Amino acid sequence: MSEFEPKIICFFCKWCTSAGADLAGTSRMKYPPNGVVIRTLCSSRVDAEHILLAFQKGSDGILIGGCHPGDCHYQTGNYKTRRKMLLLRKYLEQMGINPERLRLEWISASEGKKLAKTMTEFTEQIKSLGPIPKFGEKEGEE
Repeated sequence: MSEFEPKIICFFCKWCTSAGADLAGTSRMKYPPNGVVIRTLCSSRVDAEHILLAFQKGSDGILIGGCHPGDCHYQTGNYKTRRKMLLLRKYLEQMGINPERLRLEWISASEGKKLAKTMTEFTEQIKSLGPIPKFGEKEGEE
């Protein structure tokens, strides 16, 4: 049997985190290839529906990357994202999904190293949690 390799969906802000990912790539920084990046104009554009659908379709983890607070291209987008994620993590827990499967990070365009470190840490964290349970089952149920 092969080792579990998690499927991670990454919603990255076009202005900061996506540019940080580009920097990590052009700098040849190594990190696990488990993340599939979806570029958004702002982290605040990631809706709860997107996250729930990704989990329903079998994503083992979701990473949202945005600009640092105060540096948002759209001024307050990342503050909205932070509030939304707090509520969504509580909702995931009530649905039986470990809220640690959802991570929010502020990564700027100049932080390629931070992006690589975050991807490595998050991939390892999701590996330790194991595959996402089938939709409708709670974590820990067999």
